[in-house]
Amino acid sequence: MAETVEVTTMPKSSLLGELEVEVEIKAPAAIFYHIYAGRPHHVAKATPRNVQSCDLHDGEWGTVGSIVYWNYVHEGQAKVAKERIELVEPEKKLIKFRVIEGDVMAEYKSFLITIQVTPKEGGIGSVVKWHIEYEKIDENVAHPENLLPFFAEMTKEIDEHLLSEE
Repeated sequence: MAETVEVTTMPKSSLLGELEVEVEIKAPAAIFYHIYAGRPHHVAKATPRNVQSCDLHDGEWGTVGSIVYWNYVHEGQAKVAKERIELVEPEKKLIKFRVIEGDVMAEYKSFLITIQVTPKEGGIGSVVKWHIEYEKIDENVAHPENLLPFFAEMTKEIDEHLLSEE
């Protein structure tokens, strides 16, 4: 499975940045997309080492404005994130989550995660792209490149889980 990591920092300010990672998977795009758009609470079942739970706090799964609460482990530490679904585009298999509370917000003023899944051209499988847009609270905060391997590992484990369900 190929994995590409592209790091881009927006030129406006050293506080703003964008990062992305693409991961090739074997599962069909629609099925992978649905686990985040329609049943993110199943992510914990698919990758229990990384995500312990995902709970709906307000709204409905996969709808704009809904609030989702994640318990996860990153670099050996238990963390939490409260996210609002900002955008859902089923035809593009794209969903955006804005982190509104949690550990990430200790270092970032804003943190937006976009997941888009596209069918692989001329073959079986898909490509999952994780795109992060963020604003650091100050110059001393590192860019969050350490999240890219975490997202890539989660993606691979979810893919394996989805394939085992077929």
